[in-house]
Amino acid sequence: MKIGFIGTGNMGSSIIKGILSSKFEKSENINIFDLDKEKVNNLVKEYGVNAVNSEKELAENCDIIVLSVKPHIIPVVLKNLSGNVKKDTIILTIAAGISISMIENTLGEDKKVVRTMPNTPAQVLSGMTAVTFNKNIENSEKEIIFKLLNSFGKSVEIEEKLMHAYTGISGSLPAYVYMFMEALADGGVLCGMPRNKAYEIVAQTVAGSAKMLLETGKHPGQLKDEVCSPAGTTIEAVRVLENGNFRGNVIEAVAACTEKSKEMAGEK
Repeated sequence: MKIGFIGTGNMGSSIIKGILSSKFEKSENINIFDLDKEKVNNLVKEYGVNAVNSEKELAENCDIIVLSVKPHIIPVVLKNLSGNVKKDTIILTIAAGISISMIENTLGEDKKVVRTMPNTPAQVLSGMTAVTFNKNIENSEKEIIFKLLNSFGKSVEIEEKLMHAYTGISGSLPAYVYMFMEALADGGVLCGMPRNKAYEIVAQTVAGSAKMLLETGKHPGQLKDEVCSPAGTTIEAVRVLENGNFRGNVIEAVAACTEKSKEMAGEK
């Protein structure tokens, strides 16, 4: 199976890394195109993938085409692809706000289209990706796409209308977590902890807490309660967070992010 990438930025290169690391596909079956020749040359040198000269050449030689460019560039790419995409080729987009109908309107409603939204931890093969398929994707093709997406983390199928909410709770989530981690480290520094140690401690604890939630299957509220001893240090910290409307602010942030995603997609 030949996979082509139009765009080789952070997300595109992360997916390529995942595909090759998981042995989902061999490097000689990966084709890439980007106007930034430096990025292309670096990927060719690092992974042994093939560089092509145009979107047309890539489309003619690939079974899956990954559109990994910024949303505002998608219309130009689609125009260049129009008329060059084979009947059974799967078009997979990772751009925020780019709907399946937008792809179909340009390339044709008979085309196979997959809309995804990964997040930046894909760069360390720990991403979370939402995916939705158009009506032309067969079950056997869905299995292939899930294997591809799971090569750089985990994936989940959702309805397309939920992509905006997904952006709020996952696509943009790493930024919230990093802000939280930075604030925790600042608190540690305030209390005398060296900053480098603070970041190491915070990062491992956040990673461990997430793993505990996934592996135990317990409700996050239950896990929180298990840390909070009566009249203890943790419940005192929780009281301060609640007085600052911590959870309410997080909920409002997700809602604001979701609405912005709709606005960017022209749905507001």
